[in-house]
Amino acid sequence: MLRVVSTVVNRMVEHARQFPDDEPLSRVFSALADPIRRDMVARLSTADATVNELAEPYDVTLQAVSKHLRVLEEAGLVSRSRDAQRRPVHLEAKVFELMTKWIERYRQQAEERYSRLDEVLRSMPDHDDPTPPVHSTPRRKGKSR
Repeated sequence: MLRVVSTVVNRMVEHARQFPDDEPLSRVFSALADPIRRDMVARLSTADATVNELAEPYDVTLQAVSKHLRVLEEAGLVSRSRDAQRRPVHLEAKVFELMTKWIERYRQQAEERYSRLDEVLRSMPDHDDPTPPVHSTPRRKGKSR
């Protein structure tokens, strides 16, 4: 069972690395598709951490954590530096700007569509009773089914 889980995790990590170099946004979203990597990013948003510190809450090997970090590094979400004997992992904010711009563009488009829909709905004639009538069939008294 452990080998099956390991194989699945390895394939998931390898899948995240198959994007061409010209698709940074795809690499970022693919990297964040994994819940462990999203949690690592959330934890790194408060402070830098070592691989061992990042591995603590997960029931996976250090090798698996290192693979997850490599995916995050390749997506530009994290970087590693050398601080004496430590190699802290650092969250890179510039990638979040790229994601925010992309999300904001589509949020604005959605807002515009909803505004146009609001205009259409306001231009429609009002009805006295917008709720449809409720039809009910009378129940027979006596025997129950």
